[in-house]
Amino acid sequence: MTRPAQGPSRRAFLAGAAAFPLVNILARPANAAEFRLKYATGQDPTHPVNIRAQEAIDRIREATSGRVDIRLFPANQLGADTDLLAQVRSGAVEFFNVSSLILATFVPLSSITSIGFAFKDYDTVWQAMDGAFGDHIRAEIAKRPIFAMSKIWDNGFRHVTSSGKEVRGPEDLNGFRLRVPPAPILTSLFQALKAGPSPINFNELYTALQTRVVEGQENPLAIISTARLYEVQNSCSLTGHVWDGYWVLGNKRVFSTLPEDLQQIVMTEIDRSALDQRGDIARLNETLRAGLQTKGMGFVDVDREAFRAALAKTNFYAEWRTKYGNEAWELLERFSGKLG
Repeated sequence: MTRPAQGPSRRAFLAGAAAFPLVNILARPANAAEFRLKYATGQDPTHPVNIRAQEAIDRIREATSGRVDIRLFPANQLGADTDLLAQVRSGAVEFFNVSSLILATFVPLSSITSIGFAFKDYDTVWQAMDGAFGDHIRAEIAKRPIFAMSKIWDNGFRHVTSSGKEVRGPEDLNGFRLRVPPAPILTSLFQALKAGPSPINFNELYTALQTRVVEGQENPLAIISTARLYEVQNSCSLTGHVWDGYWVLGNKRVFSTLPEDLQQIVMTEIDRSALDQRGDIARLNETLRAGLQTKGMGFVDVDREAFRAALAKTNFYAEWRTKYGNEAWELLERFSGKLG
């Protein structure tokens, strides 16, 4: 298969591009920004995605001599994740750091990265996402009025947490009420395992757990820590049931108004921070378990193969192969091995 270009092309951006709103192009005095852009995330300001995004923003400002000024809006300041996805599509927000699970509401193929128990470790993840499998997803995203930077950021392997009940094996999920993102693939996964998943936006998660609307949830350790979910959950089962990444999306129409040299600086620095953030999560994963234990969270080391075997007995893999198509599925299985 011919490998698509890693970054968005100037020609692709300019095709059909509308004029950039004049409010964003200032008649600037010396040292004032020519392009003022917004970069939104859903994560707490202390999360590595925001620390590394701010570093990229600072480098972009310096490398462009102040011509490009990007302001970071963390923690869903500009709206819930689903709202922000609509905003980056329209150009109201120029950049958005979004989980592939949320992006799937607009680009269904993006959720293929979160097929249950597909990736065994990070080496497999990065080989897939920085190679032909990731290229295939980026090309699908680029069919819309948005594009993805060439390096995906790390959200992490997701684990199930609970309060009052430990999840030790797949049978413990029977009837278990847990929050999932508004992502059909995770709803499907937990329904196949006989749980009761409830799609809830992240900014409503803490309250949903606190008020016992749901018994549990599933997220990577970094999110469990920075969102202080240990305050409302006391057990974490290391299911690693899916890996999830953050795509940094840009609005094509707006981005096309930047001169090509500025576009390249923006893409280069954001991708550089993606690699830095991956390293952050790898280091955090070595310390987060101990840190969460000191805050009262217990851990259960589960047999992941038992969960994968239980899932394989359902029609989960066959259904999603039909939805994603053979080409994408075969690319995934180059890295995951045979599924189902």
